Amino acid sequence: MVVEAGRAEKLPPNDIEAEEAVIASLLVDPEAIYKVGSRLNAEDFFREKNAWVFEACSGLWDRSESINQITVAHELSRKDKLEAIGGVSYLSHLVTELPTSVGVEGYATLIKDAAMRRRLISAASNIARISYQEESGVAELFARAETMIAQVREGEILRDFVHVRDLLTGYLEAESALGANAADARSITTGFMDLDTLLTTGIKRGDLIVVAARPSLGKTSLVLNYARNAAARQQATVAFFSIEMAAEQLVQRLLAMESGVDSVRLAFGSHSERDERKISQALGVLSDLPIYFDDSGMLTVAEMRAKARRLQLEKGLDLVVVDYLQLMQSGTRNENRVQEVSYISRSLKQLARDLDVPVVACSQLSRAAEVRAHNVPQLSDLRESGSIEQDADVVMFIYREDKYMSREEWARQHPDRPADSYPAGITQIVVAKHRNGPTGTIHLRFREKIARFEDLLVREVEDWQEETEF
Repeated sequence: MVVEAGRAEKLPPNDIEAEEAVIASLLVDPEAIYKVGSRLNAEDFFREKNAWVFEACSGLWDRSESINQITVAHELSRKDKLEAIGGVSYLSHLVTELPTSVGVEGYATLIKDAAMRRRLISAASNIARISYQEESGVAELFARAETMIAQVREGEILRDFVHVRDLLTGYLEAESALGANAADARSITTGFMDLDTLLTTGIKRGDLIVVAARPSLGKTSLVLNYARNAAARQQATVAFFSIEMAAEQLVQRLLAMESGVDSVRLAFGSHSERDERKISQALGVLSDLPIYFDDSGMLTVAEMRAKARRLQLEKGLDLVVVDYLQLMQSGTRNENRVQEVSYISRSLKQLARDLDVPVVACSQLSRAAEVRAHNVPQLSDLRESGSIEQDADVVMFIYREDKYMSREEWARQHPDRPADSYPAGITQIVVAKHRNGPTGTIHLRFREKIARFEDLLVREVEDWQEETEF
Protein backbone atom coordinates (compact mmCIF):
# COMPACT_ATOMS: atom_id res chain seq x y z
CA MET A 1 0.00 0.00 0.00
CA VAL A 2 1.15 3.54 -0.73
CA VAL A 3 0.35 6.04 2.03
CA GLU A 4 -0.27 9.60 0.83
CA ALA A 5 -1.73 12.62 2.65
CA GLY A 6 -2.83 10.51 5.57
CA ARG A 7 -4.80 7.93 3.58
CA ALA A 8 -4.07 4.58 1.97
CA GLU A 9 -4.26 4.40 -1.83
CA LYS A 10 -4.78 1.02 -3.43
CA LEU A 11 -2.23 0.03 -6.05
CA PRO A 12 -3.33 -1.24 -9.47
CA PRO A 13 -3.37 -5.05 -9.84
CA ASN A 14 0.14 -6.51 -9.79
CA ASP A 15 2.18 -9.51 -8.69
CA ILE A 16 5.72 -8.42 -7.86
CA GLU A 17 6.70 -11.87 -6.61
CA ALA A 18 5.70 -13.45 -9.94
CA GLU A 19 7.70 -10.77 -11.81
CA GLU A 20 10.81 -11.49 -9.76
CA ALA A 21 10.30 -15.23 -10.19
CA VAL A 22 10.17 -14.91 -13.99
CA ILE A 23 13.33 -12.79 -14.10
CA ALA A 24 15.15 -15.19 -11.77
CA SER A 25 14.11 -18.09 -14.02
CA LEU A 26 15.58 -16.31 -17.04
CA LEU A 27 18.85 -15.70 -15.22
CA VAL A 28 19.35 -19.32 -14.10
CA ASP A 29 17.88 -21.23 -17.06
CA PRO A 30 18.79 -20.35 -20.68
CA GLU A 31 15.75 -22.33 -21.91
CA ALA A 32 13.22 -20.39 -19.83
CA ILE A 33 13.05 -17.53 -22.35
CA TYR A 34 11.55 -19.91 -24.90
CA LYS A 35 8.66 -20.62 -22.54
CA VAL A 36 7.70 -17.02 -21.81
CA GLY A 37 9.35 -14.87 -24.48
CA SER A 38 6.34 -15.00 -26.83
CA ARG A 39 3.81 -14.55 -24.00
CA LEU A 40 5.17 -11.52 -22.18
CA ASN A 41 6.59 -8.13 -23.04
CA ALA A 42 8.15 -5.42 -20.91
CA GLU A 43 4.86 -3.48 -20.70
CA ASP A 44 3.28 -6.39 -18.82
CA PHE A 45 5.53 -5.77 -15.77
CA PHE A 46 4.23 -3.44 -13.07
CA ARG A 47 7.54 -2.63 -11.32
CA GLU A 48 9.63 -0.52 -13.69
CA LYS A 49 12.99 -2.04 -12.80
CA ASN A 50 11.62 -5.53 -13.47
CA ALA A 51 10.40 -4.33 -16.86
CA TRP A 52 13.92 -3.02 -17.63
CA VAL A 53 15.50 -6.35 -16.70
CA PHE A 54 13.02 -8.30 -18.83
CA GLU A 55 13.63 -5.90 -21.72
CA ALA A 56 17.37 -6.54 -21.38
CA CYS A 57 16.78 -10.30 -21.47
CA SER A 58 14.57 -9.93 -24.55
CA GLY A 59 17.23 -7.83 -26.28
CA LEU A 60 19.85 -10.52 -25.70
CA TRP A 61 17.43 -13.18 -26.92
CA ASP A 62 16.70 -11.23 -30.10
CA ARG A 63 20.45 -11.11 -30.81
CA SER A 64 20.84 -14.85 -30.01
CA GLU A 65 23.15 -14.06 -27.09
CA SER A 66 23.30 -15.91 -23.76
CA ILE A 67 21.13 -14.76 -20.89
CA ASN A 68 22.77 -14.83 -17.45
CA GLN A 69 23.66 -12.46 -14.63
CA ILE A 70 26.80 -11.19 -16.36
CA THR A 71 25.28 -10.56 -19.83
CA VAL A 72 22.11 -9.00 -18.40
CA ALA A 73 24.13 -6.71 -16.13
CA HIS A 74 26.24 -5.66 -19.14
CA GLU A 75 23.13 -4.98 -21.21
CA LEU A 76 21.60 -2.87 -18.45
CA SER A 77 24.85 -0.97 -17.99
CA ARG A 78 24.98 -0.27 -21.73
CA LYS A 79 21.56 1.35 -21.40
CA ASP A 80 22.52 3.24 -18.22
CA LYS A 81 19.94 1.37 -16.15
CA LEU A 82 22.06 -0.99 -14.06
CA GLU A 83 22.36 1.33 -11.07
CA ALA A 84 18.67 2.27 -11.36
CA ILE A 85 17.59 -1.32 -10.72
CA GLY A 86 19.87 -1.67 -7.69
CA GLY A 87 23.02 -2.88 -9.42
CA VAL A 88 24.34 -6.41 -9.76
CA SER A 89 23.28 -7.13 -6.18
CA TYR A 90 19.61 -6.99 -7.21
CA LEU A 91 20.16 -9.66 -9.86
CA SER A 92 22.09 -11.80 -7.37
CA HIS A 93 19.29 -11.39 -4.82
CA LEU A 94 16.70 -12.71 -7.29
CA VAL A 95 18.77 -15.78 -8.13
CA THR A 96 19.36 -16.49 -4.45
CA GLU A 97 15.66 -16.25 -3.66
CA LEU A 98 14.63 -18.51 -6.59
CA PRO A 99 17.47 -20.66 -7.95
CA THR A 100 15.17 -22.72 -10.26
CA SER A 101 12.96 -22.07 -13.29
CA VAL A 102 10.29 -24.59 -12.34
CA GLY A 103 6.85 -23.02 -12.74
CA VAL A 104 7.97 -20.12 -14.93
CA GLU A 105 4.95 -20.45 -17.25
CA GLY A 106 2.58 -20.21 -14.31
CA TYR A 107 4.35 -17.06 -13.08
CA ALA A 108 4.06 -15.59 -16.58
CA THR A 109 0.30 -16.20 -16.51
CA LEU A 110 -0.02 -14.32 -13.22
CA ILE A 111 1.89 -11.36 -14.67
CA LYS A 112 -0.25 -11.34 -17.82
CA ASP A 113 -3.50 -11.48 -15.85
CA ALA A 114 -2.47 -8.53 -13.67
CA ALA A 115 -1.42 -6.57 -16.77
CA MET A 116 -4.77 -7.19 -18.45
CA ARG A 117 -6.59 -5.98 -15.33
CA ARG A 118 -4.54 -2.77 -15.34
CA ARG A 119 -5.31 -2.19 -19.01
CA LEU A 120 -8.99 -2.78 -18.37
CA ILE A 121 -8.93 -0.22 -15.55
CA SER A 122 -7.14 2.23 -17.85
CA ALA A 123 -9.73 1.68 -20.59
CA ALA A 124 -12.53 2.26 -18.06
CA SER A 125 -10.87 5.51 -16.96
CA ASN A 126 -10.60 6.66 -20.58
CA ILE A 127 -14.25 5.78 -21.17
CA ALA A 128 -15.20 7.85 -18.12
CA ARG A 129 -13.05 10.74 -19.36
CA ILE A 130 -14.51 10.86 -22.87
CA SER A 131 -18.02 10.51 -21.47
CA TYR A 132 -17.60 13.95 -19.91
CA GLN A 133 -16.88 15.48 -23.32
CA GLU A 134 -20.13 17.16 -24.31
CA GLU A 135 -19.07 17.62 -27.94
CA SER A 136 -19.14 13.84 -28.49
CA GLY A 137 -22.45 12.18 -29.38
CA VAL A 138 -23.67 9.14 -27.47
CA ALA A 139 -23.37 6.88 -30.52
CA GLU A 140 -19.75 7.95 -31.01
CA LEU A 141 -19.03 7.36 -27.31
CA PHE A 142 -20.42 3.83 -27.47
CA ALA A 143 -18.32 3.09 -30.56
CA ARG A 144 -15.13 4.42 -28.96
CA ALA A 145 -15.83 2.57 -25.70
CA GLU A 146 -16.43 -0.72 -27.50
CA THR A 147 -13.21 -0.24 -29.46
CA MET A 148 -11.22 0.34 -26.25
CA ILE A 149 -12.62 -2.76 -24.57
CA ALA A 150 -12.10 -4.83 -27.71
CA GLN A 151 -8.46 -3.74 -27.90
CA VAL A 152 -7.90 -4.92 -24.32
CA ARG A 153 -9.50 -8.28 -25.11
CA GLU A 154 -7.44 -8.66 -28.27
CA GLY A 155 -4.30 -8.25 -26.18
CA GLU A 156 -5.44 -11.18 -24.06
CA ILE A 157 -5.66 -13.62 -26.98
CA LEU A 158 -2.33 -15.37 -27.44
CA ARG A 159 -1.39 -17.01 -30.73
CA ASP A 160 0.83 -20.06 -30.52
CA PHE A 161 1.83 -23.12 -32.50
CA VAL A 162 -0.91 -25.54 -33.51
CA HIS A 163 0.01 -29.18 -34.18
CA VAL A 164 -0.72 -30.44 -37.68
CA ARG A 165 -2.91 -33.15 -36.12
CA ASP A 166 -5.27 -30.50 -34.72
CA LEU A 167 -5.44 -28.72 -38.06
CA LEU A 168 -6.15 -31.95 -39.90
CA THR A 169 -8.84 -32.86 -37.36
CA GLY A 170 -10.54 -29.52 -38.00
CA TYR A 171 -10.29 -30.06 -41.75
CA LEU A 172 -11.82 -33.53 -41.53
CA GLU A 173 -14.64 -32.26 -39.33
CA ALA A 174 -15.38 -29.49 -41.84
CA GLU A 175 -15.41 -31.97 -44.71
CA SER A 176 -17.74 -34.24 -42.77
CA ALA A 177 -20.12 -31.36 -42.10
CA LEU A 178 -20.05 -29.88 -45.58
CA GLY A 179 -19.59 -32.97 -47.76
CA ALA A 180 -17.45 -33.27 -50.85
CA ASN A 181 -18.02 -29.62 -51.80
CA ALA A 182 -16.38 -28.23 -48.66
CA ALA A 183 -14.92 -24.81 -49.42
CA ASP A 184 -11.33 -23.88 -48.89
CA ALA A 185 -10.63 -22.55 -45.40
CA ARG A 186 -9.75 -19.17 -46.88
CA SER A 187 -13.01 -18.98 -48.84
CA ILE A 188 -16.63 -18.37 -47.96
CA THR A 189 -19.11 -19.90 -50.39
CA THR A 190 -21.78 -17.79 -52.11
CA GLY A 191 -23.79 -20.98 -52.61
CA PHE A 192 -23.93 -20.58 -56.40
CA MET A 193 -21.88 -23.13 -58.28
CA ASP A 194 -20.82 -21.08 -61.31
CA LEU A 195 -20.10 -17.96 -59.27
CA ASP A 196 -18.00 -19.85 -56.71
CA THR A 197 -16.08 -21.46 -59.57
CA LEU A 198 -15.42 -18.10 -61.23
CA LEU A 199 -14.26 -16.67 -57.89
CA THR A 200 -12.03 -19.73 -57.32
CA THR A 201 -14.01 -21.53 -54.58
CA GLY A 202 -15.80 -18.45 -53.29
CA ILE A 203 -15.10 -15.06 -51.75
CA LYS A 204 -11.81 -14.72 -49.90
CA ARG A 205 -11.02 -13.61 -46.38
CA GLY A 206 -9.51 -10.14 -46.29
CA ASP A 207 -11.24 -9.12 -49.53
CA LEU A 208 -13.71 -6.31 -50.16
CA ILE A 209 -16.47 -7.48 -52.52
CA VAL A 210 -18.73 -4.81 -54.01
CA VAL A 211 -22.16 -5.85 -55.33
CA ALA A 212 -23.51 -3.00 -57.45
CA ALA A 213 -26.71 -2.42 -59.40
CA ARG A 214 -29.42 0.10 -60.15
CA PRO A 215 -32.35 0.19 -57.67
CA SER A 216 -34.82 -2.72 -57.51
CA LEU A 217 -32.60 -5.26 -59.28
CA GLY A 218 -32.08 -7.45 -56.21
CA LYS A 219 -28.89 -6.27 -54.46
CA THR A 220 -30.25 -6.85 -50.97
CA SER A 221 -31.77 -10.20 -51.91
CA LEU A 222 -28.52 -11.39 -53.50
CA VAL A 223 -26.31 -10.56 -50.50
CA LEU A 224 -28.98 -12.03 -48.20
CA ASN A 225 -28.70 -15.23 -50.27
CA TYR A 226 -24.91 -15.09 -49.78
CA ALA A 227 -25.35 -14.74 -46.01
CA ARG A 228 -27.87 -17.58 -45.79
CA ASN A 229 -25.81 -19.94 -47.94
CA ALA A 230 -22.57 -19.28 -46.06
CA ALA A 231 -24.26 -19.77 -42.69
CA ALA A 232 -26.15 -22.92 -43.76
CA ARG A 233 -23.38 -24.64 -45.72
CA GLN A 234 -20.29 -23.66 -43.75
CA GLN A 235 -21.76 -22.60 -40.41
CA ALA A 236 -20.11 -19.26 -41.13
CA THR A 237 -20.92 -16.54 -38.60
CA VAL A 238 -22.34 -13.55 -40.49
CA ALA A 239 -22.69 -9.91 -39.42
CA PHE A 240 -25.32 -8.23 -41.61
CA PHE A 241 -25.38 -4.43 -41.31
CA SER A 242 -28.57 -3.07 -42.89
CA ILE A 243 -28.80 0.71 -43.12
CA GLU A 244 -31.67 0.81 -45.61
CA MET A 245 -34.06 -1.88 -44.36
CA ALA A 246 -35.27 -2.91 -40.93
CA ALA A 247 -34.04 -6.25 -39.60
CA GLU A 248 -37.65 -7.50 -39.46
CA GLN A 249 -38.04 -6.90 -43.21
CA LEU A 250 -34.83 -8.78 -43.93
CA VAL A 251 -35.92 -11.71 -41.79
CA GLN A 252 -39.23 -11.79 -43.66
CA ARG A 253 -37.32 -12.03 -46.95
CA LEU A 254 -35.11 -14.72 -45.45
CA LEU A 255 -38.20 -16.66 -44.38
CA ALA A 256 -39.74 -16.36 -47.86
CA MET A 257 -36.47 -17.50 -49.40
CA GLU A 258 -36.19 -20.53 -47.13
CA SER A 259 -39.85 -21.59 -47.17
CA GLY A 260 -40.71 -20.75 -50.78
CA VAL A 261 -43.83 -18.89 -49.60
CA ASP A 262 -44.60 -15.59 -51.34
CA SER A 263 -43.32 -12.69 -49.23
CA VAL A 264 -46.58 -10.77 -49.75
CA ARG A 265 -48.57 -13.66 -48.29
CA LEU A 266 -46.11 -13.78 -45.40
CA ALA A 267 -46.56 -10.07 -44.75
CA PHE A 268 -50.36 -10.29 -44.62
CA GLY A 269 -50.51 -13.71 -42.98
CA SER A 270 -52.71 -15.03 -45.80
CA HIS A 271 -51.21 -18.45 -46.30
CA SER A 272 -52.58 -21.96 -46.55
CA GLU A 273 -52.13 -24.95 -44.27
CA ARG A 274 -49.46 -26.24 -46.65
CA ASP A 275 -47.69 -22.88 -46.39
CA GLU A 276 -47.86 -23.14 -42.61
CA ARG A 277 -45.92 -26.41 -42.72
CA LYS A 278 -43.29 -24.88 -45.00
CA ILE A 279 -42.97 -21.82 -42.77
CA SER A 280 -42.67 -23.93 -39.64
CA GLN A 281 -39.91 -26.01 -41.20
CA ALA A 282 -38.10 -22.88 -42.46
CA LEU A 283 -38.29 -21.30 -39.00
CA GLY A 284 -36.54 -24.33 -37.54
CA VAL A 285 -33.73 -24.12 -40.10
CA LEU A 286 -33.22 -20.36 -39.90
CA SER A 287 -33.27 -20.25 -36.11
CA ASP A 288 -30.06 -22.27 -35.99
CA LEU A 289 -28.13 -20.15 -38.50
CA PRO A 290 -25.35 -17.93 -37.02
CA ILE A 291 -26.55 -14.72 -38.71
CA TYR A 292 -26.60 -11.47 -36.71
CA PHE A 293 -28.46 -8.39 -37.99
CA ASP A 294 -27.78 -4.77 -37.11
CA ASP A 295 -30.18 -2.20 -38.59
CA SER A 296 -28.81 0.89 -36.86
CA GLY A 297 -29.59 4.05 -38.82
CA MET A 298 -26.81 6.54 -39.60
CA LEU A 299 -24.15 3.86 -39.05
CA THR A 300 -20.61 5.21 -38.94
CA VAL A 301 -17.43 3.40 -39.88
CA ALA A 302 -16.18 3.48 -36.28
CA GLU A 303 -19.44 2.03 -34.94
CA MET A 304 -19.44 -0.80 -37.47
CA ARG A 305 -15.79 -1.62 -36.78
CA ALA A 306 -16.40 -1.76 -33.03
CA LYS A 307 -19.53 -3.91 -33.38
CA ALA A 308 -17.90 -6.31 -35.83
CA ARG A 309 -14.82 -6.69 -33.62
CA ARG A 310 -16.98 -7.34 -30.57
CA LEU A 311 -19.00 -10.00 -32.41
CA GLN A 312 -15.78 -11.63 -33.58
CA LEU A 313 -14.48 -11.84 -30.04
CA GLU A 314 -17.75 -13.11 -28.57
CA LYS A 315 -19.16 -15.39 -31.29
CA GLY A 316 -16.54 -15.58 -34.02
CA LEU A 317 -16.94 -13.88 -37.41
CA ASP A 318 -16.59 -15.18 -40.97
CA LEU A 319 -18.48 -12.72 -43.17
CA VAL A 320 -19.55 -9.07 -42.98
CA VAL A 321 -22.33 -7.72 -45.22
CA VAL A 322 -23.10 -3.99 -45.58
CA ASP A 323 -26.30 -2.81 -47.27
CA TYR A 324 -25.44 -0.36 -48.56
CA LEU A 325 -22.18 1.60 -48.84
CA GLN A 326 -23.53 5.02 -49.87
CA LEU A 327 -25.82 5.18 -46.82
CA MET A 328 -22.93 4.84 -44.37
CA GLN A 329 -21.48 7.82 -42.56
CA SER A 330 -17.73 8.30 -42.30
CA GLY A 331 -17.88 9.88 -38.86
CA THR A 332 -15.16 12.32 -39.98
CA ARG A 333 -15.21 15.76 -41.51
CA ASN A 334 -14.78 15.65 -45.28
CA GLU A 335 -15.00 18.44 -47.80
CA ASN A 336 -17.47 16.60 -50.06
CA ARG A 337 -19.40 13.38 -50.47
CA VAL A 338 -16.87 11.90 -52.91
CA GLN A 339 -14.13 12.15 -50.28
CA GLU A 340 -16.46 10.67 -47.67
CA VAL A 341 -17.34 7.65 -49.83
CA SER A 342 -13.64 7.19 -50.60
CA TYR A 343 -12.90 7.12 -46.88
CA ILE A 344 -15.71 4.59 -46.31
CA SER A 345 -14.52 2.24 -49.07
CA ARG A 346 -10.93 2.36 -47.77
CA SER A 347 -12.18 1.69 -44.25
CA LEU A 348 -14.22 -1.33 -45.39
CA LYS A 349 -11.16 -2.77 -47.11
CA GLN A 350 -9.09 -2.19 -43.97
CA LEU A 351 -11.82 -3.83 -41.89
CA ALA A 352 -11.68 -6.93 -44.09
CA ARG A 353 -7.92 -7.17 -43.60
CA ASP A 354 -7.97 -6.43 -39.87
CA LEU A 355 -10.68 -8.98 -39.07
CA ASP A 356 -9.55 -11.43 -41.77
CA VAL A 357 -13.08 -11.82 -43.16
CA PRO A 358 -14.64 -11.01 -46.53
CA VAL A 359 -16.66 -7.79 -46.47
CA VAL A 360 -19.51 -7.72 -49.01
CA ALA A 361 -20.84 -4.20 -49.58
CA CYS A 362 -23.76 -3.21 -51.77
CA SER A 363 -23.35 -0.10 -53.89
CA GLN A 364 -25.60 2.04 -56.04
CA LEU A 365 -24.80 2.75 -59.68
CA SER A 366 -25.17 6.01 -61.57
CA ARG A 367 -27.81 6.44 -64.30
CA ALA A 368 -25.17 6.19 -67.03
CA ALA A 369 -26.05 2.57 -67.81
CA GLU A 370 -29.68 3.48 -68.46
CA VAL A 371 -28.89 5.99 -71.20
CA ARG A 372 -26.50 3.73 -73.10
CA ALA A 373 -27.74 1.53 -75.91
CA HIS A 374 -26.16 -1.43 -74.12
CA ASN A 375 -27.38 -1.33 -70.51
CA VAL A 376 -24.96 -3.78 -68.91
CA PRO A 377 -23.12 -1.84 -66.13
CA GLN A 378 -19.46 -0.87 -66.34
CA LEU A 379 -16.91 -0.05 -63.65
CA SER A 380 -17.19 3.64 -64.53
CA ASP A 381 -20.85 3.52 -63.42
CA LEU A 382 -19.94 3.10 -59.74
CA ARG A 383 -21.57 6.01 -58.02
CA GLU A 384 -19.86 8.93 -56.26
CA SER A 385 -16.30 7.62 -56.12
CA GLY A 386 -13.74 5.93 -58.31
CA SER A 387 -12.04 4.74 -55.13
CA ILE A 388 -14.70 2.02 -54.75
CA GLU A 389 -13.32 0.35 -57.86
CA GLN A 390 -9.76 0.89 -56.62
CA ASP A 391 -10.33 -0.47 -53.10
CA ALA A 392 -12.50 -3.45 -54.06
CA ASP A 393 -10.94 -6.83 -54.72
CA VAL A 394 -14.07 -8.01 -56.53
CA VAL A 395 -16.72 -5.89 -58.23
CA MET A 396 -19.83 -7.67 -59.46
CA PHE A 397 -22.83 -6.12 -61.19
CA ILE A 398 -26.42 -7.34 -61.30
CA TYR A 399 -28.09 -6.98 -64.69
CA ARG A 400 -31.56 -8.11 -65.73
CA GLU A 401 -32.65 -7.69 -69.31
CA ASP A 402 -36.33 -7.99 -68.38
CA LYS A 403 -36.02 -4.71 -66.46
CA TYR A 404 -35.03 -2.85 -69.60
CA MET A 405 -37.13 -4.62 -72.23
CA SER A 406 -40.83 -5.53 -72.11
CA ARG A 407 -42.13 -8.91 -73.22
CA GLU A 408 -43.62 -7.33 -76.35
CA GLU A 409 -40.40 -5.56 -77.33
CA TRP A 410 -38.49 -8.81 -76.76
CA ALA A 411 -40.85 -10.64 -79.12
CA ARG A 412 -40.37 -7.98 -81.79
CA GLN A 413 -36.58 -8.11 -81.56
CA HIS A 414 -36.49 -11.93 -81.47
CA PRO A 415 -39.19 -13.11 -83.87
CA ASP A 416 -37.45 -16.48 -84.31
CA ARG A 417 -37.56 -17.26 -80.59
CA PRO A 418 -40.42 -19.09 -78.83
CA ALA A 419 -42.92 -16.92 -76.97
CA ASP A 420 -41.87 -18.38 -73.64
CA SER A 421 -38.18 -17.49 -74.15
CA TYR A 422 -38.58 -14.03 -72.60
CA PRO A 423 -35.82 -13.82 -69.94
CA ALA A 424 -38.11 -13.15 -66.98
CA GLY A 425 -36.01 -13.31 -63.81
CA ILE A 426 -32.85 -14.34 -65.66
CA THR A 427 -30.06 -12.42 -63.94
CA GLN A 428 -26.56 -11.81 -65.15
CA ILE A 429 -23.92 -11.51 -62.44
CA VAL A 430 -21.10 -9.67 -64.18
CA VAL A 431 -17.77 -9.99 -62.36
CA ALA A 432 -16.11 -6.91 -63.83
CA LYS A 433 -13.12 -6.84 -61.50
CA HIS A 434 -11.38 -9.75 -59.81
CA ARG A 435 -8.02 -8.76 -58.39
CA ASN A 436 -6.79 -12.32 -57.93
CA GLY A 437 -8.61 -14.21 -60.66
CA PRO A 438 -10.63 -14.14 -63.88
CA THR A 439 -13.58 -11.91 -64.74
CA GLY A 440 -16.70 -13.09 -66.52
CA THR A 441 -20.47 -13.43 -66.40
CA ILE A 442 -22.61 -16.11 -64.84
CA HIS A 443 -26.40 -16.52 -64.94
CA LEU A 444 -28.82 -17.02 -62.07
CA ARG A 445 -32.59 -17.20 -61.87
CA PHE A 446 -34.20 -14.67 -59.52
CA ARG A 447 -37.55 -15.70 -58.07
CA GLU A 448 -38.53 -12.24 -56.99
CA LYS A 449 -41.65 -13.17 -55.01
CA ILE A 450 -39.60 -15.25 -52.60
CA ALA A 451 -36.35 -13.21 -52.88
CA ARG A 452 -34.41 -16.32 -53.89
CA PHE A 453 -31.59 -16.63 -56.42
CA GLU A 454 -30.98 -20.07 -57.93
CA ASP A 455 -28.44 -21.71 -60.19
CA LEU A 456 -29.58 -22.23 -63.79
CA LEU A 457 -29.37 -25.57 -65.53
CA VAL A 458 -26.49 -25.87 -68.02
CA ARG A 459 -28.95 -26.06 -70.90
CA GLU A 460 -30.68 -22.85 -69.81
CA VAL A 461 -27.36 -21.01 -69.57
CA GLU A 462 -26.35 -22.08 -73.08
CA ASP A 463 -29.69 -20.91 -74.47
CA TRP A 464 -29.33 -17.44 -72.97
CA GLN A 465 -25.70 -17.10 -73.96
CA GLU A 466 -26.69 -17.62 -77.59
CA GLU A 467 -28.84 -14.51 -77.35
CA THR A 468 -26.47 -12.31 -75.34
CA GLU A 469 -23.18 -10.60 -76.14
CA PHE A 470 -20.97 -9.60 -73.21
